[in-house]
Amino acid sequence: MTFASERTASRRDTLIFVACLLLAIIARSVPRDWGFAVASGFRSTLLVPFLALQNQAELTKTSRKRFAAVVTERDSFALLADSVPALRAENDQLRAVLGLRGRLPVTHVAAEVLHQSLPTNAFMVTLSAGRAQGVRPLAPVLAPNGLFGVVDNVEANTSVAMLWAHPDFRASAMTLDGSVFGIVAPYGSRGPNEMLMELSGIPYREQVPPGTMVYTSGLGDVYPKGIPLGTVLEVGSEGAGWSRTYLVLPIVHPAQVSHVMILLSGSAGDLRPAFPPKAPPQ
Repeated sequence: MTFASERTASRRDTLIFVACLLLAIIARSVPRDWGFAVASGFRSTLLVPFLALQNQAELTKTSRKRFAAVVTERDSFALLADSVPALRAENDQLRAVLGLRGRLPVTHVAAEVLHQSLPTNAFMVTLSAGRAQGVRPLAPVLAPNGLFGVVDNVEANTSVAMLWAHPDFRASAMTLDGSVFGIVAPYGSRGPNEMLMELSGIPYREQVPPGTMVYTSGLGDVYPKGIPLGTVLEVGSEGAGWSRTYLVLPIVHPAQVSHVMILLSGSAGDLRPAFPPKAPPQ
């Protein structure tokens, strides 16, 4: 039974092959115009569904390519749009640093803020200038608007700076007219993203109104006179009628600074003319 069915299938295949061969011979022998007419008839009747499917497949392939191109362009424009504010802010900082560089009367070197010196210490940063550029320990570090920090450690081509927000930071301070002196130190945070300074050691008889700008006094031979520190917010505490402590809003926010100036001659001159009055917080 199986042998007979296989023989029948073999004969059928042979007959189909012979028929196709005869049709091929006939197609080769008929006039060319007849062949085109027959082919056109097949395309307009039997092959219509297959040609439609092929056309749809090509359209789908083209649509996918166009969609991929549109998505790529959209992602590129979105990335460019996200980077524009950051580039603009960096350019603004570079222009501000260049402006400060032209106003500083002391020798200095420009540096870039690279990263935190240690992952666990957010108040120490690495700068892109070191011993080869003339940087020394305890060199003041300035942002365009005021004091950024002080160099703590120097290597060949980099240095580590301590920010003003570091718990060990201290600076002798004064008001613009030099009538009131005190000590500025980090106070802590007021809210999740606002660090404050504390101006202490102010005699009780002296009053510092809110909005008064506080500068370094030049005492102590570390920070030159006249570097802006911040503006007075309010009275913090009173020490039994002997002294007052004031809270100060810093003029420099270290997290927003990318380029700084490192002073190479720390105690020379008065830097108040180098900083425009009432500079907005950075």
